[in-house]
Amino acid sequence: MNSLPIIDIAPLYTDDPTAWQSIATQIDRACRDWGFFYIKGHPIPTQRVEAVLEHARRFFALPTAEKLRIDITQTKHHRGYGAIATEQLDPSKPGDLKETFDMGLHLLADHPDVLAEKPLRGSNRHPSAPGWEALMEQHYLDMQALAQTLLRAMTLALGIERDFFDTRFNEPASVLRMIHYPPRHTASSPEQQGAGAHTDYGCITLLYQDAAGGLQVHNVNGEWIDAPPVEGTFVVNLGDMMARWSNDCYRSTPHRVISPPGVDRYSMPFFAEPHPDTAIECLPGCQDQLHPAKYPPTTCAEFLLSRFADTYAYRREQEAG
Repeated sequence: MNSLPIIDIAPLYTDDPTAWQSIATQIDRACRDWGFFYIKGHPIPTQRVEAVLEHARRFFALPTAEKLRIDITQTKHHRGYGAIATEQLDPSKPGDLKETFDMGLHLLADHPDVLAEKPLRGSNRHPSAPGWEALMEQHYLDMQALAQTLLRAMTLALGIERDFFDTRFNEPASVLRMIHYPPRHTASSPEQQGAGAHTDYGCITLLYQDAAGGLQVHNVNGEWIDAPPVEGTFVVNLGDMMARWSNDCYRSTPHRVISPPGVDRYSMPFFAEPHPDTAIECLPGCQDQLHPAKYPPTTCAEFLLSRFADTYAYRREQEAG
C-alpha cells in the first residue's frame, strides 16, 4: 500500500464489453482500497495540457492588483481568482500557501438558474488574456467528458443504470481550477502548507500536476505516502459526495500538498460535480439490513455550500450577511 495503482483506460474508448468490464473492475478495486488512482490512455492531448499550464503560469505571474480584478470573494457563485491564504483546508493550520483560479459551467444572464439566483450558477470571470477564454472553456468541456467516461465505468461495479451519472451531470456544477503553489520558503510560518490535509467535497477529481511533486495521500495504514507526477497521467480521487452515494464503499481519502522547496508548483484539478439540484442519497446496491444508509439525503448544492462555508471565510461572511 505504498504506491497508487495506474489504470490504462484506453479500452473505455472501444465498444468491447469485456474490456469495459475489466477496466471497471480495476477502477472499482482502486476506489475501495484507495480512493485514489492514476489513469493513462485518456484522450486529453499533451499539447492541450501544456497550453493550459502555460496560460496558468502567465496569469499567476501578473501583479496582484491585476488578478484581483476577478477576485473570487466579490462573487456569489465562486468564480475567479483566489489570493494566497484565501482557502484554509485544514482548520488546524494557517490558510493555504497557494493562489487559485476557478471556473465552472458558463451560464448566461438569461439562464433560468441565474435569473432565480441559484447558488454556484453564473458566468465565468476570465482574465483578459489573448486566447485564454476559448482554451479554458474547451478544456472544461473535455475534462467533463473524461470524468463522465470514468463514471460510466463505475456504474458496472455499482450495479446501477449505465446512464445514471450522465443524467445527473446535465449542466453540472463541476469546477476547473488552476493552482499556483509558491516555494515553501515564502510561507508565513513553518505550519503553513501548500494545501492542508483534507478530503475533496464532490464526486470525483481529475488532477494534472507538474513535475515539482508535493502531493501526499493518507493510506489505510495511516501513513502519508507520496503521489509523484507520472508523465501522461491524471491522478483520480473520490470526494465526499461519492462516499455518501456509495455508503462509504468507495473511499474519500485525505490528502495534502507539501510545497516543494525552491520551486513553484502548478496543478490543475477538475472537480466533477452533478447538477446542483441532484439528490445525493445511498445507492440501492450499497445498503442492506446489515449495512443501512449512513448519511441522510442531501443535494449537490446543499452539500457543496456547507463544505465551502467550512473552508472559506468569505463564504461564511456572505451567508451571515
